[in-house]
Amino acid sequence: MTFHWWRKFLCGVAAAVLIAASVPAAAQQAKPAVLSPDDRADIARIEQYLNELTTLTAHFTQVASTGEVSHGRFYLSRPGKMRFEYDPPVPVLLVATGTLLIYVDKELQQVSQVLQSSTPISVLVRKNVNLEDGLTIIGFERRPGVLRVSVTETKNPQEGFITLVFAENPMALRQWQVTDAQGVVTTVTLSNVRRGMALADALFHVDTDSFNRYEPK
Repeated sequence: MTFHWWRKFLCGVAAAVLIAASVPAAAQQAKPAVLSPDDRADIARIEQYLNELTTLTAHFTQVASTGEVSHGRFYLSRPGKMRFEYDPPVPVLLVATGTLLIYVDKELQQVSQVLQSSTPISVLVRKNVNLEDGLTIIGFERRPGVLRVSVTETKNPQEGFITLVFAENPMALRQWQVTDAQGVVTTVTLSNVRRGMALADALFHVDTDSFNRYEPK
């Protein structure tokens, strides 16, 4: 996972320069977590939830370390596909096609893309979610009604980590936080979550010639 690239991307869409924290703060989080049998049972429930998830839509709120806030609409279709539509004035569309993560700046009429598998959020749309397959669980926390699990790429823990936050009863994805190598955190929170609906294939296709927004029926 290229957490450094993800930080740059989030910096761009938030239109802000993120405030860097110290490297040791992120490095301390890279140690494998000591997990109890109850922790492992809850992690198995999280993996089962993600593997059973087919489609999901939600509003999202993205908060950068500067306090800059942006909003938009999130679509997910497992395996492999996501779409982030940012509300004005952020002129950004982000689409994961199953292979590529495509970033469209409609104001600048520019398109860039990276391999989807190189981004931390791709863990949500893996065909088979196993949080210890190429990943290391570096943190797990259980609070009343909430489960939090942090994972980093096993081969490159210095690049940062992602924390997934779930409501527990019923199990539901509510938030994720990306922490880069400098300890900078960007948080995405979901609201008005719906799941299990049919989603048009056109949501996960980018017409790079027109950059038109697809309006779901």
